[in-house]
Amino acid sequence: MIKTSLPVALIASAFLPPACAAAAPLIVSSPDGRTAIRIERDASRFSVSRGGQAVIAPSPIGLEFDGVPELGALVLEKRKDVKVDQVIPLIATKSAQAADRYRGATLVFRERGAAGRRLSIDLRAYNDGVAFRYRIDSTEPVRLRGEKTAFVPAGDPECLVTVADRAHEASFERMQLSQLRAGQAYDVPVVCTAPSSGTAYAITQSNLGGYTGASLVREGNALKLRLSAPPERSAPAFVSQAGLATAWRVVMMGDRVGDLIGSHLVGNLNPAPAGDFSWVKPGKAAWDWYSGPLAGMKPDMASYKRFIDFAAAAGLPYYLIDAGWAMGSGPECWIALPGTDITRAADGIDMPELVRYAAAKGVGLILWAHWEHVAQRMDEVLDTYARWGIKGVKIDFMNRDDQDIVAYYYRVAEATARRKLLLDLHGAYVPAGLQRTYPNFITQEGVRGAEWNKMDKSITPRHNLMLPYTRMLAGPMDYTPGGFRNGTPASFAVREVNPQAQTTRGQALAMYVVYDSPLQMVSDDPGAYQDADGFDFVQRVPTAWDDTRFLSGTPGQDIVLARRKGDSWYLGAMSAEEGERVERVALGFLPEGRYRATVWQDGDAPNAVHRVVREVTSRDVLSLRLAGAGGAVAIIERLP
Repeated sequence: MIKTSLPVALIASAFLPPACAAAAPLIVSSPDGRTAIRIERDASRFSVSRGGQAVIAPSPIGLEFDGVPELGALVLEKRKDVKVDQVIPLIATKSAQAADRYRGATLVFRERGAAGRRLSIDLRAYNDGVAFRYRIDSTEPVRLRGEKTAFVPAGDPECLVTVADRAHEASFERMQLSQLRAGQAYDVPVVCTAPSSGTAYAITQSNLGGYTGASLVREGNALKLRLSAPPERSAPAFVSQAGLATAWRVVMMGDRVGDLIGSHLVGNLNPAPAGDFSWVKPGKAAWDWYSGPLAGMKPDMASYKRFIDFAAAAGLPYYLIDAGWAMGSGPECWIALPGTDITRAADGIDMPELVRYAAAKGVGLILWAHWEHVAQRMDEVLDTYARWGIKGVKIDFMNRDDQDIVAYYYRVAEATARRKLLLDLHGAYVPAGLQRTYPNFITQEGVRGAEWNKMDKSITPRHNLMLPYTRMLAGPMDYTPGGFRNGTPASFAVREVNPQAQTTRGQALAMYVVYDSPLQMVSDDPGAYQDADGFDFVQRVPTAWDDTRFLSGTPGQDIVLARRKGDSWYLGAMSAEEGERVERVALGFLPEGRYRATVWQDGDAPNAVHRVVREVTSRDVLSLRLAGAGGAVAIIERLP
C-alpha cells in the first residue's frame, strides 16, 4: 500500500431504539463545520448546505428496483460515525499528496413490516464537498431500473452543462437551470453557482467499480439521475452478482469555480492502490495522428523512426503510434474490423525492431488499439505488447458508460498494471477516480479536444476556457495540446492534415500548465516544431506536479493557474477575449527568496512568442501580455 495516514478515530456505533432514532439528527458536517449533508429520518430526501446556506434543496433519494416491490416505509436502525484525517501520497497527478479529511456516517435503515429489508446509506462531508452512496448487504443479485436520486438546486442557478453524448465530447454551455431542456440527458460534472450564497459547486460521481455510469435529466426543478443501461437492454439498467454498492454521488463546493480545480474529493472516494506503482513515469509523447489523415498514418518504418528521432531530440520520453500499425487495419479506425490482428504488425513493420530502435534513443513506444479487439483476447494482446517491450496502450472507441463498459475499464486497468503498461483510454466516459486505484491509468479522453480542429470549428477560445472549470474537475483529460499552426478565429479554416488552431502560440503553451494530463501529447508534426517560438518551453514543462493553485479567472473567459514541481513554479494564463490584455499576477504564493522568472508571452503574430527574463520575489506582481484568444506561461525558479 502507498497510503499513509494520521490517526483515524471512530466516534460512535450503536443500535438505536425507536425513540432515539426518531430524535437523532441525520446530519453529517465537515471538519471545518461549513459544509453539511442531511438525510431525512425516513430516508426519503437529502439536502446540502454550505455556510448555513442551502446549496441543494431537499431532494429525492432511494433506489428503483426491478422485479421486486419497492422498499416500504423505512426507519433508522443504526448509525455509525467516523472521523478521518490522513494524507495520501499520489503518483503522477496534479499534486504530490492529497489531504483526506472528512466526517462520515453509515445509516442503516430497516423496512417496517414483516419483510424487514435493509438499506444502508454512506455519507461523507469534506471541507470541499459532500458525497453519499447506497449499499445493500446480500448474497442475492440486486436488479435496478434506476435510482430515485435527484438534485434540486437551491434557487435557479446558472450552470455550465454539456449534453451526454456517447463519446462524452460535447461542448459546454452556460444556462440557467430553468433553461435546461426537459428530457435531455446532461453529462457530469454539472457546475453551478448558488444564487443566494455564491457557492460554486459541481455535481458528479465517483468510484463506479461494480456499478454503472449515469447522466442527469431535468425534471421540473430537479436534475434526476439516469443510470446508463447496456445497449442490448433498457431495463434493468443494472444487475449485480450479489448485494449492491452504488457509485458515490458527489457535490464539490468552493468559493469560486476555480477553487474546485485543486480538489481531491473524486479521487479520495476510491480505493488506494495495491502494490508498487513507482514504475509509472509521466511525460510527454510525440504523436502521429493529429497532423495526419483521419484514417491514420500509413504504416512505414521510416515514418515511425522519424517520430522516434524527433521525440529523442526533443527529450520526450514517449512516441504514441496511432491507428493503422496493426495487420489488417482499415481506413475507418473507429470500426473494429474482424480481419484486424493487433498482435501482429502490418506488412513491412518490425515492431520489436522499432522498440529496440526507440529504446536506444531513450524513447518508449505506446500503441493504439480498438477496445473490441483488446476485449476479445486481452491477456494475449497485452502479453504480446509486454514481450515486445511496449510501454503503454491507448485504447479507443468504447463510447459507453454502462455496467459492462465500467467493468471493462477496471479489467483493463488491472491487466495493464500487472504488466507495467501505461493506459490511456479514448472514446471514454468522464473520470470517476479510477486513476487513484490504478495510477498506471495515466490519462483519458472524454473531452472535446484539439483533434476536432481537423473536423469542425468547435474548438473555440471560449471552449478552451470552459474545460478547466468543468470537465477537468473530474480528473485528467487527454485534450492533446501542442498545435503549433496558430491563428485566430477569423483566420481559422478546417483542415484534416496539418490542422490549424484558432488560438495563439501563447495559448498553446499555456495548455501544458492549465490542462491536467500526466501523459501529455506533443501533437503536431515534427516539422511544425523546427526552430519554432516557444518549443523550448514545451520541452521543459513537466506533466505531473507537486502542487496546484488556482489564482484567478472566469469560466469561458480566462484563467491563471500555478503549478509547482520541486522548488520551481509554472504559470499558465489563457484568455478567450478578442482584444489584447495584460494579466497582472501577484506572486504572494511564492515562499520567501529570490527567483528568476522566464516568461513566454504572445508576440505580434499568432505564431510569435516573446521571451523575457526578470528577477522577482513574493512581493512582486508579474505582468503577462496576452493577445486576443491568447496566452502566456512562466517558469519561476529559485535563485541561490
